[in-house]
Amino acid sequence: MKYKDYYEILGVSKDADEKEIKSAYRKLAKKYHPDLNKGDEGAADKFKEISEAYEVLSDKDKRKKYDTFGSNYDFSSGYDFDPSQYGYTYQTGGSGADFSDFFETIFGSSHGGSRGFNIDDIFSGFSGGGASNRARPKKAKFESELSISIKEAYEGCEKNVSLSYGGEVYDIKVKVPKGITRGKKIRVSGKKFGISGDIMFKIKIKDEKHMTLDGLDIELTENIYPWTAALGGTKTVDALDGKLKLKIPKNFIGGNKMRIPSRGFKDLKGKVGDLYVKFNIVNPTNLTEEQLKLYKELNEIS
Repeated sequence: MKYKDYYEILGVSKDADEKEIKSAYRKLAKKYHPDLNKGDEGAADKFKEISEAYEVLSDKDKRKKYDTFGSNYDFSSGYDFDPSQYGYTYQTGGSGADFSDFFETIFGSSHGGSRGFNIDDIFSGFSGGGASNRARPKKAKFESELSISIKEAYEGCEKNVSLSYGGEVYDIKVKVPKGITRGKKIRVSGKKFGISGDIMFKIKIKDEKHMTLDGLDIELTENIYPWTAALGGTKTVDALDGKLKLKIPKNFIGGNKMRIPSRGFKDLKGKVGDLYVKFNIVNPTNLTEEQLKLYKELNEIS
C-alpha cells in the first residue's frame, strides 16, 4: 500500500495550525473543484485527495491517530508498506468513491461516512472553531431535464413539472429566468415540495420548424411568392422582440439569408446575437384562374 503524506498533499508543514490547514485546503479546493474543471478527471482525483487530507488534518482525533502512525516510522509520500506489519488490517473498496484504501485502513469504514464538500464553502470561507469548522454535509441532489421553447427561454417562464421519486409523483414548479441558454442548470429546493434534496434541471431548448437557435443567433425561415422575389417587396416577420418589416430586393434568390444585427437572442448577461432570415420561394397553395392564366402566359414568354 502507498503511504499518503497529507501534509505534503496540502502543502503545509507538520506543525501547521488549524488556520493554515484551512487556508491551504481552501486555495487548492478552488483550483481543483470538479465544478470548475468539467471533464478533467485529473482535477477530480486531485480534489478527492486534498479533501481526504483535509478530512484527516482538520479533525483533531484523526490527525492525532495519523501523526502517531506516521511518527513511528520513516514514511514518505508514495512509500510502499504492508499495513499488517503495523497492526492494521488491509481493506480495499471501502467507501471507495470518497476515500482511499489507505484512509479506510487507518480509520476504518465506520468513521461516519464521507464529509461532503460544498462549493459554497470554498468561496464563502470557513466558519469559526470546533465542530463548525467542518464543511457542511452535502445535500442529496437529483437531476432532471427541462425542455422549453426558444421563446420561453428568451422571455422567461414558469413551468410545472411532474417528477416520480420514491414511488410517488411530485408536482414541481420551476421558474425559468429570461435569457437562459442551453445546458444551463436551474436549482430548485425540493424541501417545499416534499423532497429531501435539491433538484437540478438541465435546460434543453427546442428548435422549431421555422426558428432555430445557434449560440445567440436566431435563424428564421420565411416563405415568399415568386413575384415578390422577382419584383421586390416587403415581408413582416415575427422576431423574438416583436414584429419586423423587411425589405426584399428585386431578383432575390431563394435560400439566401438576410442578416439583422442585434435582433437575436439575449442571454442572462445581456449579450445579444444576430437575426438571420432565410427566404424560401413558394407558390400559393391554391392558385386562382387569373393567376394560372398569368403563369401560362409567363411560361409561354419564357
